[in-house]
Amino acid sequence: MHTRRAHLLRLAGLAASPLFAQTAEELFKRNVGTPDQFYKQFPPHKVIGNIYYVGSESLASFLVVTPQGNVLINSCFEKNVPIIRDSVEKLGFKFSDTKILLGSHAHADHMEGDALVKELTGAKVMAMAEDVPALMKMRPGDKPHPVDKTLHDGDEVKLGGTTLVARLTPGHTRGCTTWTTKAEEGGKTYDIVIIGSVGVNAGFKLVNNTEVPGMAGEYMHSFQVLRSLACDVPLGSHPAMYNLAEKYPKIGKGPNPFIDPQGYKHELDIQEHAFLEVLDQQKKAAGLS
Repeated sequence: MHTRRAHLLRLAGLAASPLFAQTAEELFKRNVGTPDQFYKQFPPHKVIGNIYYVGSESLASFLVVTPQGNVLINSCFEKNVPIIRDSVEKLGFKFSDTKILLGSHAHADHMEGDALVKELTGAKVMAMAEDVPALMKMRPGDKPHPVDKTLHDGDEVKLGGTTLVARLTPGHTRGCTTWTTKAEEGGKTYDIVIIGSVGVNAGFKLVNNTEVPGMAGEYMHSFQVLRSLACDVPLGSHPAMYNLAEKYPKIGKGPNPFIDPQGYKHELDIQEHAFLEVLDQQKKAAGLS
């Protein structure tokens, strides 16, 4: 088993590779995309088993279909909700069958539309406890943000024979949530991981942060959690986190392109390398290294 030190040395050794040359800012731009991509519908499609993509070009939303109704993960901006509904219906499902609404983290581009989804479907909205304060401030059109059930690390959300596990992976937000589940295809069962986020945005203060003194430690903990998870199919709150644009054209032309355990490890490597670069820069600026 690699020690933490050996892992960090490995990341340092990979820094010279062009694949690891992206800065935190470049990764942020890669994930978020352009404003046009926020609202441009990506072709809705089956990912694997009972999991479908119903998001836009840069904001991921997933539909988990069960015999007792469906789970939607990420309402995105409120303006995205009609786009998500159209994607669900193009796949042959009813948007009104959405029974549970979950989210990746308390940023508007992932959870602003919660109130509208609840209004349209009656879905039960669930969110990680640490993100609730931020969600309460998210009021498009001055609508109160609904939270019907507060979740904690390791809680299970069950519907129609499917179990989703909420894993607290803080840093990006206090309650950033990575969802894990299992899906069956071709007689095999696969581990699915929907990464909440481990991106470091411009302005994130990892050192001497008076509001969140342990932010850097939260990120480090989250990387450890994510690396401990079994993953066959990596997904994420932004489709660029799992190279959707490159994988989508390969659907139906061979093995399922979303089965990509190495891609999961690679994404964690480049994200952690970028995080450590920002942390080192801020430590130096603060005279701590």
